[in-house]
Amino acid sequence: MKLVGMLDSPYVRRVAISLDLYGVSFVHEPLSVFSTFNEFAQINPVVKAPTLVLDNGTVLMDSSLILDYLEALAPADKKLLPLQPAALAKDLHVLGLALAACEKSVQIVYEHNLRPAEKLHAPWLERVTGQLLVAYALLDKQLGDSEALTQASITAAVAWSFSQFTVASVVKADAFPNLARHTERLEQHAAFKRYPIA
Repeated sequence: MKLVGMLDSPYVRRVAISLDLYGVSFVHEPLSVFSTFNEFAQINPVVKAPTLVLDNGTVLMDSSLILDYLEALAPADKKLLPLQPAALAKDLHVLGLALAACEKSVQIVYEHNLRPAEKLHAPWLERVTGQLLVAYALLDKQLGDSEALTQASITAAVAWSFSQFTVASVVKADAFPNLARHTERLEQHAAFKRYPIA
């Protein structure tokens, strides 16, 4: 398999770490949707990261869809989502918060880096920032002291690292101590170290 995309994307990084934990062999091709757009388009004309090219040539995109596929393939001892409905709902709730935090962080980055300064839309930024902080406040309350590596715990840590890497001035680390501790612990895991954010 080939994973296409840059590890500074939380979506690409969560897939890379998950592939590692699933024990799936893959090649990482660090192409950018910006600087290597044309090269990326030759692999996936939609130019969406992450892209996963299966051994038979099938192209999958969107981190959640890719991870759905990998979870279906995983043997019982490698699965990253619980099978029991109540436990699954709890993990999906955490995943939703973490993915919302990723999305809002990306929107803030794009607003500042892709839009001319004179075109910044303050009401939009204020709204997105509010959504981001609420997502992290709720996520901070949800994280316990579990040592389990689940898709929810992985994605929460990846989201937090991304936000601290890109919008730390908006998301103050000391305001979310559970998230900070959780992420610090997971960033020491071998799979996280093999696929660092930068």
